[in-house]
Amino acid sequence: MLKIAVVGFGFMGMMHASNIIRNNKLELVAVVDKFPEHIRTKLNELPGNFATGTISEDALTKIRVYTTLEDCLSAEKLDACVVSVHTLLHHKLSCMALHAGVNVFLEKPFSLSEQECNEMIDLATKKGLILMVGHVVRFMPAYLKLKSWIDSGEFGKPEFLHLSRFSGLPVWGQWKERQKDSGSSGGALFDLSIHDIDFVQWVFGAPDVVQSQVLPGKLSRHDYLSALWKYNTGLVVKIEGGNIFHTSFPFRAGYVAKFGKATVEYSSSSPEYIRISTDDAIVQVPGGDANEGFSGELNYFVNCLFDKTFPELCTPESALDTIRICYRHIL
Repeated sequence: MLKIAVVGFGFMGMMHASNIIRNNKLELVAVVDKFPEHIRTKLNELPGNFATGTISEDALTKIRVYTTLEDCLSAEKLDACVVSVHTLLHHKLSCMALHAGVNVFLEKPFSLSEQECNEMIDLATKKGLILMVGHVVRFMPAYLKLKSWIDSGEFGKPEFLHLSRFSGLPVWGQWKERQKDSGSSGGALFDLSIHDIDFVQWVFGAPDVVQSQVLPGKLSRHDYLSALWKYNTGLVVKIEGGNIFHTSFPFRAGYVAKFGKATVEYSSSSPEYIRISTDDAIVQVPGGDANEGFSGELNYFVNCLFDKTFPELCTPESALDTIRICYRHIL
C-alpha cells in the first residue's frame, strides 16, 4: 500500500480522504490542517455540491494530524499527498512536497499564476515525480459518455455544445473568509466554470475565438461568465456559469450537445439519464453517478504511481492550458 496524506481538510479534503480510506491500494497516514480541533466537527457537516462520503471517527483516530506540511513531511515517509487548500497556497505546498520527493495530486485550479504552474511542472519533471491536477469532470460518467460520442462520430459531427454550471454563493469552509479578500480564489471563473472550460479544451483543444461577458460577485470581478467559443471547423460552444446567486440556490450543471444526427442532453437536476433526441424519438441512457468522478481521478492517479507512468489523461501541461484559456475570458 502507498502511504498518502491529505493537506487541507475542507470539503474537497474530506472527499479525497473518504476515497483514500476506501481504496485498498492506499493508506491514509496523515491529515494536515491548521485547525485540527475542528476536524471531528467537520465530519458532521454537509458542505459543498457533492456528498463527501463518510469517514468514521474511529477511522480518524488512526490517522495522525499535523498543523503544518513541514511537520508532516519530516515525520512521515510519504509516497504521495493530496493538496486541497486555498488556491494561493497551491504553489508553495506542492513545491514543498515535490522537493521532499513526494508525488502530488493537486486540486484545481492549478494556480492563478502561469509562472507558478510552470515552476511546479519543471520541478516535478526534474524530480521524476508525478504531478496531477484534479479536473474531475474528465472522469465523470455523463461527460465521458459525451466525449465517447464525440470521438466515435456515432451521432455525426458535433455542431453546437452548451455547458452550464451554477451555484449559490458558497459559504462553507473558508469561503466566508475569501469574501473578505476578493479575487484570491479566482472566483467562479477559476473555481466553477473552469470545469466546463477544462472539459471542452480537453476534448476539442483551445478555441480559435473567445467572446465573453463577465459579471462581478462577492468573490471576484468574474463570478458570472457567459462565453461563446468558435472553432475554424464550424463548431460553436457556449459556456455559462457562476455563483452570484443567493446561498440556498441549488447547484446544477449539465450540457446540451447538437450533433448532425441527434441532440444529447444531461442535467444534474435529473442525473439518472442522458436524453438523446432525434427527429423521431427520445431515448434515455444511464447518466451514471457524478461522484464516481472523484474516486475515478484518484484511482487513475494511484495507477500512475504504481505503473510509474505519466498521467496522460490529465497532464499538468493540459491543466496549464486551461488556466491560459480562463484568462482569455477576462483580458
